[in-house]
Amino acid sequence: MTHASRYPDVTILPFDGKAPQIADSAFIAPGCRIIGDVTIGPEASIWYNCVIRGDVNRVVIGARSNVQDGTVIHCDSPEPRRPDGFPTLIGADVLIGHMAMIHGCTIADRGFVGLGAIVMNGCLIESDGMLAAGAMLTPGKRVGSRQLWGGRPAAYMRDLTDAALADMQEGVARYVENGRHHAAEIARTLGPAPS
Repeated sequence: MTHASRYPDVTILPFDGKAPQIADSAFIAPGCRIIGDVTIGPEASIWYNCVIRGDVNRVVIGARSNVQDGTVIHCDSPEPRRPDGFPTLIGADVLIGHMAMIHGCTIADRGFVGLGAIVMNGCLIESDGMLAAGAMLTPGKRVGSRQLWGGRPAAYMRDLTDAALADMQEGVARYVENGRHHAAEIARTLGPAPS
């Protein structure tokens, strides 16, 4: 189990007997609140003032994925018509922009969610799919691989080029490195975390 003392000004709370599981190499920025059945993979980065709440279902964030500042991630409860409810499952190498709202959906490996976008229950963003900044993906919609969707409600706009996909993966690598840099600066400023 990860201890909150590793991170300054971070709340990590168990809920209903389930505690967040955070890889040692993940970066958790000050101001984050992480509650319940949440798994965060290696070299993932959760940026300043994010809320990730796995109280009524589970939240999984894969390796090297980044959740940028002010984002809220939640899930939805099981119920008779949907016995599994809507967990939030985020794959590896995913980019989630600042102030996004991610709720009860699946974002496959290398997916992208733009600044201020909303992804609702039952949605799927396939590998290499992109939801544009400010878009709202309404319940049950599916962004196909290499597709760009945008608008409110979001709709298909065009296919992504190889160059756009390469830019997204460069962004993932930059965020992994930037997370390391921020962790070092925080440790330098506030001193090493208690063991």
